[in-house]
Amino acid sequence: MDAKLLLPFPSAPAALHPAAAVPKSLFLGASLPLHPRAPPPFPMRLRPRPAVVVAQAAVKRRKEVPFDNVIQRDKKLKLVLKLRNILVAQPDRVMSLRDLGRFRRDLGLTRKRRLIALLKKFPGVFEVVEEGVYSLKFRLTPAAERLYLDELQLKNESEGLAVTKLRKLLMMSQEKRILIEKIAHLKHDLGLPPEFRDTICLRYPQYFRIVRMDRGPGLELTHWDPELVVSAAELAEEENRTRAAEERNLIIERPLKFNRVKLPKGLKLTRGESRRIAQFNEMPYISPYADFSHLRSGSAEKEKHACGVVHEILSLTVEKRTLVDHLTHFREEFRFSQSLRGMIIRHPDMFYVSFKGDRDSVFLREAYKDSQLVEKNMLVLLKEKMRALVAVPRFPRRGGAWTSEEAEGANGAAQLSNERSDEEYDEDEGLSDMEDLISELSGGKSDADYQWGDGWFGENDDAPPDFADDDSSPQEVKVTMKNADGSANGRAAVPVFPDGRPRERW
Repeated sequence: MDAKLLLPFPSAPAALHPAAAVPKSLFLGASLPLHPRAPPPFPMRLRPRPAVVVAQAAVKRRKEVPFDNVIQRDKKLKLVLKLRNILVAQPDRVMSLRDLGRFRRDLGLTRKRRLIALLKKFPGVFEVVEEGVYSLKFRLTPAAERLYLDELQLKNESEGLAVTKLRKLLMMSQEKRILIEKIAHLKHDLGLPPEFRDTICLRYPQYFRIVRMDRGPGLELTHWDPELVVSAAELAEEENRTRAAEERNLIIERPLKFNRVKLPKGLKLTRGESRRIAQFNEMPYISPYADFSHLRSGSAEKEKHACGVVHEILSLTVEKRTLVDHLTHFREEFRFSQSLRGMIIRHPDMFYVSFKGDRDSVFLREAYKDSQLVEKNMLVLLKEKMRALVAVPRFPRRGGAWTSEEAEGANGAAQLSNERSDEEYDEDEGLSDMEDLISELSGGKSDADYQWGDGWFGENDDAPPDFADDDSSPQEVKVTMKNADGSANGRAAVPVFPDGRPRERW
């Protein structure tokens, strides 16, 4: 057979010959006409690029019971202080229960409650008196009224300290002026007098002046004092440097200290969170009193300044804590970010945000130790005495009653406060609202059987019926407990008289 017939094609393929040139395939789009891009028929709105946020690393929030207990133990005190503020605004600090019913919304009571039953839950603070027929009024007890007068006297004596706090608050703002209604949110936390606008704002024209702003009257700073620009963080750092210098001068040899983040006791962070916090702390400190108009929003430098402002405001408060909502009112004055709560949570080494209560609270961590303030001023001591009066029970304990000296004295107030601060409050998670607090105080009773008004009707519903006959003189009747069938079969005992007649149930 011929060899040519065995080949599938008459000659060898071109791929087998390396010297042969293979023609390239043509680009199919080479013949397409290319025209320049026409502009859009309408002007396009270019979106600005978001600012590069350096310090937005997420830090998981850890729940800490000691700080949450501070909110829980003041739950009843918060309600009592609201009642007291309404009462002291009345002439002679006496008010009828019928007039108190108009303040249900201010007290946070959305449903009808027996106000007299509420007042009787706090016998150490309020006392109900009867004046006339079907007329009930209430007033402060002598011990509670003495604490209220002492608080007013202490605030008047510390007027100079209140003026200094106001000056420092204005010096930290961007325009050196703040609306008075915004400052009013912090008046109780800063320890200012109730009518600070008509008192200290007008008595010191060398420091303040009231100006008209777009949204109302504002308080403007008129004198800049360079001696007040030292923040609390700088003072604490100076004390730490002095203490470290004293330790270096000791003869005792100590191991080398590495640059680590000093975390508070009980705070556990991951390695990445600790590294980010360490990097943030290594940044240069920016004073809250420095000019921050050049700082870009969202930058790490602006967050460093915002943390310094929050730290300084908390250090000016009486209890080193306030509501997060109170700080959000000052977004324009201090150029806080919209997510102020998230910024505070990102720095657990300085602050703690508690979700207990109706609104979130922020604490200055370094000022607390095991639910107690490290340094307590006189206003805090008076509040602890008031908390002790709130804790006085309506009916004494079986083991023994609390004396007035224990409730009014400083030692008794601190003892009563410490007994309740060490308890665990996680069991009543839903009692943060004022309505749940009233339900807890009233024992969960229904309101359907109550008569409304001033609380007088239905007061003697718990009185037992009169079992004495009409034609007999009142005598002592002995009542015994006996089973219904006369045998000890475990059934419920029925009260009977000595002659065997069953006693009427009531």
